[in-house]
Amino acid sequence: MPQNEYIEESIRRFGRRLDYDERKRKREARKVHKDAAFAQKVHGLKAKLYNKKRHAEKIQMKKTLKMHDEKNAKQKTDDAVPDGAVPAYLLDREGQQRAKVLSNMLKQKRKEKAGKWNVPLPKVRGI
Repeated sequence: MPQNEYIEESIRRFGRRLDYDERKRKREARKVHKDAAFAQKVHGLKAKLYNKKRHAEKIQMKKTLKMHDEKNAKQKTDDAVPDGAVPAYLLDREGQQRAKVLSNMLKQKRKEKAGKWNVPLPKVRGI
């Protein structure tokens, strides 16, 4: 065993404290208030860097939330209109597609467009 892994070894042998999860949860909850207080106190270049980092985190969080909302969202399509009478139990189902499928199709098209101009480079082997 390497000399610097004594903490992991102790956790493996004896486990963690019984209130470890609760303390960790509370520490995470308090961290938000501490970060906000720091954001108000900080000045100058450090403030710019800190705000840039917080802004990037916020954007990432919004993207993940949007992806989770998109997973269950449905969108109506005007293309699929059946001819003749439609039973009542099929009315709300007609022409719906999952938004996730649509966004995946758009992402795939973007990848194809981006890869269109890539030139394959031959691999050079060393002697």
